[in-house]
Amino acid sequence: MSWLLFMDESGHDHKQMPYEVRGGVALHARQIWPFVRAVQALEVDMFGTPLAEYKKEFKGSNLLDKQRVTWAQQDGPMADAERRSNARAFLTKGLQKVQPNRREFTAYGQACNGMALGVFRLLREHRAVLFASAIPRGVMPSDDYKAQNFLRKDFVFLLERYFYFLRGNQETGLLVLDRVEDANDKSFVRRLEKYFTKTSKGVERSDWIVPSPMFVSSFLSVPVQAADLCMYCLNWGYRRPRWGMDAPARAEIAKTFGRWIKTLQYSAELRSGATKRKLFGIVYVPDPYTSR
Repeated sequence: MSWLLFMDESGHDHKQMPYEVRGGVALHARQIWPFVRAVQALEVDMFGTPLAEYKKEFKGSNLLDKQRVTWAQQDGPMADAERRSNARAFLTKGLQKVQPNRREFTAYGQACNGMALGVFRLLREHRAVLFASAIPRGVMPSDDYKAQNFLRKDFVFLLERYFYFLRGNQETGLLVLDRVEDANDKSFVRRLEKYFTKTSKGVERSDWIVPSPMFVSSFLSVPVQAADLCMYCLNWGYRRPRWGMDAPARAEIAKTFGRWIKTLQYSAELRSGATKRKLFGIVYVPDPYTSR
């Protein structure tokens, strides 16, 4: 059996997010369908209806946008049945382009927060493992940068972590990515193939990581939506100042979801002779365009 690393990006538009983050959650093949079914049940429990019926996804920006957090806190917690009824009314009015009332705004905000927390709980229950790489927002290569056609360093470090995890479990792993745009996806595949065929580390790691990734639509893939939520919370709520990862965070996300990121991330102690080092699933790369 295999592990599938469902991946997404956060902050790649270089607008509001503090970092450019790429990563996701690995689920064992045996756990994928139970996880999907549990998330679908959670949606109905929180919103009173599947979100797909209203052409919505449970992505991070959809659940934990500042407005939705404000809506959730403007009144006390609602009883489950009332929350579901009002959240469903909120979604229906959205399709009808009718302004919801205050209780409906509150219910939808609380449903979004409950959904986000529930997804993290389900990831833990289904033994998901988190991997991610982060770089500063807007960091650009120098004019003489000559490796545009090769895999960038931050993604290489991410693959390194995934490789050690798979080798430790003696199981192969697949990469499942959110489909973006054909030209960009093809360019990424070419860089990935070069890494796995033309570098010694890549050739070694292809023993455990299948070099050919799969691309899916996030709207149709529950695990990719879960990956998006994790990357959003990591971007806004996970910091390692000792690494230089100290951009301002959103306090409400750091307090509630930062610990979940720490809980889910991969960690291992690697030995090389008498030398030991601790390896974490999240890596911060201040400059992905140099050999430092």
